[in-house]
Amino acid sequence: MTFGSRQESPGNGDAPPPAKVFGPGERLPLRLTVGLGVQHVIAMFGATFVFPLLMGLDPNLAIMMSGICTILFLLIVNGKVPSYLGSSASFVAAAAMIAADGGGPAAVTGAVLVTGAVLALSGLVIHLLGPDVIVRAFPPAVTGGVVMLIGFNLAPVVSESYWPHDQWTALLTMAFVILATVLLRGFLGRITVLLGLVFGFALSWILDLAFGMTPTPQPGGGVEDAFRVDLSGVAEAPWFGLPNFHTPEFHLSAILVALPAVIALIAENAGHVKAVQEMTRNDLDPYMGRAIFADGVATVLASSVGGAPTTTYAENIGVMAVTRVYSTAPYYVAAGVAILIGLCPKFGALVYAIPEGVIGGITVILYGMIGLLGAKIWVENRVDFANPLVLVPIAAGLIAGIGNVSLSFTDSFQVSGIALGTFVILVGFHVLNALAPQAMKVAPTARKAPAADSGEAEQDATRS
Repeated sequence: MTFGSRQESPGNGDAPPPAKVFGPGERLPLRLTVGLGVQHVIAMFGATFVFPLLMGLDPNLAIMMSGICTILFLLIVNGKVPSYLGSSASFVAAAAMIAADGGGPAAVTGAVLVTGAVLALSGLVIHLLGPDVIVRAFPPAVTGGVVMLIGFNLAPVVSESYWPHDQWTALLTMAFVILATVLLRGFLGRITVLLGLVFGFALSWILDLAFGMTPTPQPGGGVEDAFRVDLSGVAEAPWFGLPNFHTPEFHLSAILVALPAVIALIAENAGHVKAVQEMTRNDLDPYMGRAIFADGVATVLASSVGGAPTTTYAENIGVMAVTRVYSTAPYYVAAGVAILIGLCPKFGALVYAIPEGVIGGITVILYGMIGLLGAKIWVENRVDFANPLVLVPIAAGLIAGIGNVSLSFTDSFQVSGIALGTFVILVGFHVLNALAPQAMKVAPTARKAPAADSGEAEQDATRS
């Protein structure tokens, strides 16, 4: 891997000139590199531990593996695509459906591992055939529909699993995040999810002191009085230790539910590579397939030990846009810090102590934002819904996916929800496009790169 030459800033070496751009292979002074690395950790931190928590996976392990996988990613792309690999939101819906069918964390990680292998294979094909194959296989109309149903399919998880635990805490937490997202600026405006969790945690603690226990739904059914905040596990957890590893289990039904995430991840990775290309003014098309392959390999590695799936993070792309520093060195620092955090069980116990009502207030926003990213893809690419070829298969696929419609083949095998919706959208679009008159056919168009500024990157914060 080429680390490039060391680039010292002029003057006292405390800061680079405002107009100076540091490329992926260039280096800043050590303390600036460390400072930027910590900033990248903070940028990715909230989503990287929230999404594993929602998938029933160990957040400590997810944080640690995000560091290891980031290093692996940088090595595979030869340092040409500076990116941080945090936990992916694209599998949250699949994990919820697998859990609803009685599957545990091992079934989730098994499905994620297979999906990661498919993603890596897709990256290899893209590398061999060229990046244009992405748009031909997954045009914006299809990609937007799949991303939308992945997000909106999660609505029942909020209404049935999290919100009922403490509706008023959920409501106030949701209101806080909405206001903070609109009113806060700069760094604080980029960590509103994390601030929302802190606000909700503090609110729950105050409500416990003021009103005592509250009726709380129990996992086995029924309702019992319980405190909103239970920190007993935090006190008992050690400061240093390994996360909880487990071996994946492979179930066909779970794998079929998770596989549609490949489409979202290909679109997300491609968009992020295009964003970095726009910022650095370097031609990264030759590295498009390699980046997708690297993300797939990283997901396989993380899930093979029980960790969460990974994806490139728009939050960190936003940090680069603001600082104009695209050097890979701060990402190595961020990865090292993440590995150290993952080795602190007390942190994991604190995450598990977050009240369900707080998570309900956060997820009602996050899940909706994931779904609306699909609409964002349609708007940016000017998808024509006046064309029945586009409108009909997407409309059918969305209702099948969001409504969790099932198609049973045997007593023990069925395709439903996201898997069925994706199949209807993808196959329906391509079959109709092949059969339609020439005047109705949808020609592949180059995907528009996301705007290279922090505000745009923040809109993509819920990564799939």
